[in-house]
Amino acid sequence: DTLINALLYRKTQLSNSDDAFRPGLVHRIDKGTSGLLVLAKNEEAHNHLAKQFVKKTIHRKYWAMTFSYPRDDEGTIESFLVRDPRNRQRYQSSDNPEGKKAITHYKVLSRSKSFGLLELVLETGRTHQIRVHLSSQMTPIVADDVYNGKKQAKNLKNQELKKLILEMDRFCLHAKELGFNHPETHENMIFTSAIPEDLSSLFELGGFSDYLGQS
Repeated sequence: DTLINALLYRKTQLSNSDDAFRPGLVHRIDKGTSGLLVLAKNEEAHNHLAKQFVKKTIHRKYWAMTFSYPRDDEGTIESFLVRDPRNRQRYQSSDNPEGKKAITHYKVLSRSKSFGLLELVLETGRTHQIRVHLSSQMTPIVADDVYNGKKQAKNLKNQELKKLILEMDRFCLHAKELGFNHPETHENMIFTSAIPEDLSSLFELGGFSDYLGQS
């Protein structure tokens, strides 16, 4: 049930990749995240796009629904990410320079009684970066059970909302915008993706229905 399997089934041409199990894949998103990602059809396009990611000229914008919200309307979270010694599937935000440097810029789009809707722009693209950074600020992504985003649901008074979050099999992070220079025309292109249907009830009950359908 992956995008690559679906494309291969349709006999879509994909570039070769360093990972034989992921042909065409230039950029991916964490399992549990919805939205935009990049695949290439040939080697030239793949190499051109990959260089843009290395040079950090790719535009990436995410939306996340979080428990609580930062005090400031906007800001930057900067740290080093290291493996959690107690759980190798997790990462921690640290000041240890031996970790991988991670920089996330955030902006609070909206606030409700219990939640925040945040816009996040990545300066670096580390594994679990947004999830770790938001959790480190005591504003974990809703339904992210790896980074404390389900524990807080138990304190909700709205039983319908609590049940919805506890039963979710993904967390509320969406790759909203993706921009790059086209490999052949060099045109600057930006793609957008509306919040998917499986998060619509959460947005409505959480107080962010005005943001549904925005692309």
